[in-house]
Formats: sequence, structure tokens, C-alpha cells
Amino acid sequence: MALHVVAARTDPALFRLPWSRPLADWEDWYVVPLPLGLSRHVVRVVQVNRQFIAVKETAEPIALREYHLLRDLQRLDQPAVVPRGVVTGRVSGSGEPLPAALLTEHLHYSLPYRTLFQRGLRAEQVPALVDALVVLLVRLHLAGFFWGDVSLSNALFRRSAGGFSAFLVDAETGELRSHLSDAMREHDVTVGVENIFAELMDLQASGDTDIDVDGQEVVAQLADRYHALWDELTAAEEFGTDEWYRVEQRIARLNDLGFDVDELDVQTDSDRVRIQPKVVEAGHHRRELRELTGLVAEDSQARKLLNDLAAYTAHFGYDDEDRETVARRWLTTIYTPIVALLPPELRRAIAPAEYFHEVMEHRWALSDEAGHEVDIFDSARDYVANVLPHRPPDQPGPATVPEGG
Repeated sequence: MALHVVAARTDPALFRLPWSRPLADWEDWYVVPLPLGLSRHVVRVVQVNRQFIAVKETAEPIALREYHLLRDLQRLDQPAVVPRGVVTGRVSGSGEPLPAALLTEHLHYSLPYRTLFQRGLRAEQVPALVDALVVLLVRLHLAGFFWGDVSLSNALFRRSAGGFSAFLVDAETGELRSHLSDAMREHDVTVGVENIFAELMDLQASGDTDIDVDGQEVVAQLADRYHALWDELTAAEEFGTDEWYRVEQRIARLNDLGFDVDELDVQTDSDRVRIQPKVVEAGHHRRELRELTGLVAEDSQARKLLNDLAAYTAHFGYDDEDRETVARRWLTTIYTPIVALLPPELRRAIAPAEYFHEVMEHRWALSDEAGHEVDIFDSARDYVANVLPHRPPDQPGPATVPEGG
């Protein structure tokens, strides 16, 4: 049986990995010691030409199906890991067949939920973690994706402006349809409630967290917030013909939640108007920031950066100037110099947009303590010197694995 690689981008270095050995037996020479979530499969992260790749052993039909499903989600711009390929035709040195391997790109600056808890996640941050999973589930449902196995273990989390962003990491049980029924959506919510309650109980039983988590309260919050967000994004709204301003109000509320309205169904009769969002798309703040500055950030981070841009505009009296021009000035005089203060050895520990947000938070704390506004560059230097070295990194340091594995 010949080794066969189906890949979105073929990299010859992939063929130099020890595919004739079970993944569990790969030496440290190949494996990058990154935090991994719980999985029913053997999973390892390897380095291939400076790129971290997650390798998961599974049955060939399952690997191929998940690979194509992840590619479909990527085309739909959904928050999921990026598929790189599937390796089949693996045999051991003695001729025994080995499982197929699904390859996905490791999501930079992301962590499994257990690692977040182990690294000192505070009790007041747990609702933000749940909110991130709710937003992920709603986004996937809007795209017609039935998850089938909603859980904290099947997602990865990035820190995002004091909260989190969640990404689908395991699509093995998923299914993409043109439309999801209410029953399928409720099934996902019910499974999520059951799985997450069990995960939180196991987390406390294992001693991986020191905080007391009320599992019942957390899963009730998940269901409530899912239904509230789904209704805000999709429910119809009626009002009088003299209240057309409520259309703009509805769109503004969705923008505040980070969504754009791509299509709105409007029906009128003699004295009533009925509106219903038909197509909504996440990433409102992320797209606005990218268009203004070229920066790529999570939506919550982008919103905070846009707020700082607005404060910069007001502080220097640039309100009458072209917004793109002011954004470029803010980028070159504030954002880029602040990011440049990160020492090279710490640049892998935190995403630039998250670092800038944390510097702003640190500045507010220093200003409150001092009783006057502290300069943002002084705040950044103090943060880099006194806070960042003690902050758990979101990304590993430089790998020692040679290029090509």
C-alpha cells in the first residue's frame, strides 16, 4: 500500500514525517509540546517548515469527511481550524495497516479550556468563556452547520480583549446543511449543556482548577444566552409606520453584537411594518478595523482598537478629517510604536492586538492609582517590564524541532 496525501497545500516536508509508526510512538524530535485538549483520538502537534500542524489519527472515511467539512467551513469564513490534508495508506515496518491522519493548522495563540483553568482562569471569567462558545455555536448554526457534539473539549479559545473567542477544532460529528431545523439546533444546545456540565464536574474532580464553578448555573447560562442571541439575530420585529427609525436601531444593535445585516426582509401594510434579518454575518468590527488600518484582530479586540482610535480622534481634534487618514496616523504614531516595545523573546507569548488591549487596561489601572492620566508609552514599558513576564503565554516559545521535521 502506497502512502497517499490529500492536501490543500502540498509540502514535501510532510513526507519526511515517520508515517510508518503509530502517532503515539513519535519521538520528541518531531513533536512540539503544545497544550492539547482531551480527545478520543491520538493527537500530536508537529512542526513542518515553521508551521505547527496538529495530526490526529482516525479512520480513513472519517478523516476525509472531516477534512472536506472543515474546508467547507473555511470557505464560509467560519471560526474553525484550517485543514491541511489527510494522510492515508500508512503501514508499519512489519506491514500492519495504520490509521489515517487528519492534518490541521495549529491555531496561533489558542488554548484548550483545561489549560485556561490550569493557568489561573478566574471565576468571573467563566461566563466570558461560555459566551464565546455561545457565539461560536450561533455562528455555526447560522451557516447551516449541525455540530452534533458541542463541548468545551471540541473548541479552542483565544483571549480577546478581556474575553475569549472560540473556534471549532473537532468537526467529526458535524454536518453542513442549507438550513437547520429548530429541532437540530435545540439538539446541539441540549448536548452542549450535558457535555459542558460533565466537563466542569470532571475539571473540579481532577483538581485542575481551584475555583468553585457552579455547573448548573453555567449550563443554564449557556442555554439562555444562546436563545437570546439567536432571537436578536433572527427574530421578526413589528412596529408602526411612523417608527422607521427602529430599523436603524435594530441594525445598530446587531452591529454592537459584532454582526452585519447582509439582507433584511421588510413587509408593510397600511399601518404596520415587519422586519426580519434574513442574512447576518459576524465580524463587523473586525472588517471595519481591517478596512481602516489593515490590522487583523478578533472582533472584541477590533472593537477596543476602534474605540481607542475614536478617543485618539477626539483628543487631537481630528473629527473633521477623513477617517482613513486619521486611522493611518493612529497606526503609525500609536499602535505600531506600542507593539514595537515588545521584546523579541516575548512576541510569541501574546497576540499583538491582545497585547495592545492589555496595555490600555494597564494604563487605566496606573492612571487610577496615580490620580492622573499616565502616558500610554510609559504604561506600555511598565506592562512589558512588570506584567508580561509573569503572564502565562498564549503561544509556545521558539520550537527546537528542525525544519522539515
